[in-house]
Amino acid sequence: MRGDDTGATAISPPPSVASQGFEPPLLGLLRSASGRFALFFTAVFAAAATAAAVVLWWNTAGALDRQVEAAIRADATALVERRRGGDIDALVAAVEDRLALDVANESLYLLLGPDNERIAGNLSAWPVEASGEQPWLRIPLQRDGAMTEARLLRVDLGGGHRLLVGRDVAEKLRLRALLSEGIAWAASASAALAVLGAWLLRRALENRLRPIYRTAASVGAGDMSPRVPLTERDDEFDKLGATMNAMLDRIAQLMEGVRGVSDAIAHDLRTPIARARAKLEETLASARDEATLRAAIEQGIADLDGIARIFQAVLRIAEVEAGARRAAFQPTDLAPVLTDIAELYGASAEVRDQHLLAEVEQRLPLVGDRDLLAQAVVNLLDNALKFTPEGGTVRLQARLAEEKIEITVADDGPGMPEADRRKAGERFFRADSARSTPGSGLGLSLVRAVAALHGGVVLLSDTHPGAERPGLTVTLRLPAG
Repeated sequence: MRGDDTGATAISPPPSVASQGFEPPLLGLLRSASGRFALFFTAVFAAAATAAAVVLWWNTAGALDRQVEAAIRADATALVERRRGGDIDALVAAVEDRLALDVANESLYLLLGPDNERIAGNLSAWPVEASGEQPWLRIPLQRDGAMTEARLLRVDLGGGHRLLVGRDVAEKLRLRALLSEGIAWAASASAALAVLGAWLLRRALENRLRPIYRTAASVGAGDMSPRVPLTERDDEFDKLGATMNAMLDRIAQLMEGVRGVSDAIAHDLRTPIARARAKLEETLASARDEATLRAAIEQGIADLDGIARIFQAVLRIAEVEAGARRAAFQPTDLAPVLTDIAELYGASAEVRDQHLLAEVEQRLPLVGDRDLLAQAVVNLLDNALKFTPEGGTVRLQARLAEEKIEITVADDGPGMPEADRRKAGERFFRADSARSTPGSGLGLSLVRAVAALHGGVVLLSDTHPGAERPGLTVTLRLPAG
């Protein structure tokens, strides 16, 4: 869709959830991270409640069943021993004694003879279920006009005699039913608490994440000023917010740098381009011979080469800042590199009636890009020699200290004010004292980019604090390999 006369294209906002159709609440809950956390919390809470209910059931209802079975087994064993120690009459007497002493009326006995006649006990007939192979059985039983449940153990006494020993477990069943009801109510309350806790958890997560949503939405809309508000808790959300704020600060800084570079390129390159064009136009209009015209063209080519070098420096800095040169990292020793650079620039300093003093340790091992590090040191020496007056001294020192390699270049120049040091390293920045000297303001930018690529820092300080010409000391501190 075409916009207005400016040719701008109107971009429609993305369709909202409502415009895409109704979304089931459960699906929306599953798509939400806070909803998934809440469901996970509910599942964990439910699993814990279930485990507690199982343990409670095992230690109560299960214990009651085991207690009944143990009592029946002990009673049956005692009766069998009585049968072995005497005739059947002794067993009958033992059964009758037990029934007489059963105040709770829970004991159940039935003794049958060889002809299935009832000899003793309080059961009227032999249950059909007791004719199977299993010695233990649980059967419904009618006693005193009410249905109950009996737990029985069948014992074969030999000689055609059979014995049933058991207990009426109706009271224990009522206790177990009461326990089951309590567990059911507790499970319902636990489920309600789990749902409530999940809802509170989801709401708490959404409240903590809402400022991040709003900040991200504002940034996405083009406003880079908002930041995530932080609390004093210093929890994971504050760490996420602080990280996001640092990221936004870095993005804003880079965008400001891009704008600054654009302005600086337009400002610093306009003059040499205009000067080259003016010279060529003047020569074209007033050149009297071929030699004059050739000299003007050569000067124009030199000016254009200078402009091309500036663009190459900008591209090189961008390449270093993007980390594209990290693939060239390898173990290297900077000592011979710095020694060769010191010899080369020592001769250049002598031509300018300057002195270059070099103090380089024998070994300076690290992992990095040898060519980039050499270029950074060359830039520092270029600046130092450029601002050092005739008869002045430039010092190059390199040493290994506390797992750090420190490369220091100090000059006797006019120095740099504290306010300018904070801006030093920005592309095309030049201090007021450097306006009259040739240069593009990209040398220290490359040094800082190389230092950052290698995990190092660049420090600026006065060479002679308090002096009329304090000089400038630049320290490149890199991690040793």
